[in-house]
Amino acid sequence: MSADFNIKPVGASVAATYVEPASNGAKTAVQTQLPPDKAVTAPDPAVQARINPQAETDRLSKQVIIDRAAAEIVYRTVDSRTSLVVRQYPDEARLRARAYLRAMDIAREDNMRRNTDLRV
Repeated sequence: MSADFNIKPVGASVAATYVEPASNGAKTAVQTQLPPDKAVTAPDPAVQARINPQAETDRLSKQVIIDRAAAEIVYRTVDSRTSLVVRQYPDEARLRARAYLRAMDIAREDNMRRNTDLRV
């Protein structure tokens, strides 16, 4: 038995059209009339959307900060108008945890360095 075979079309293909009949719910539906303030209209093609993605990136500034307590480099994206941090890596909770663990390590090293031998 051979694994290679060819399928060739016979004659020209025919495009069949199929129209799906409307459901019973669509046939018996009541036509609705919305008040003008609730109606949806198509937007006027003459009016262009005023979305400028470049304007948003212009007001965002990138900062690199060294957090000495956590001994970590912090990458921030700050909004220039409001001076609020938009994104930050690593986040504030991770920096606090690192600062705490680092302080604990320093305290432990200080305790180990103390001379605890009281013999004279």
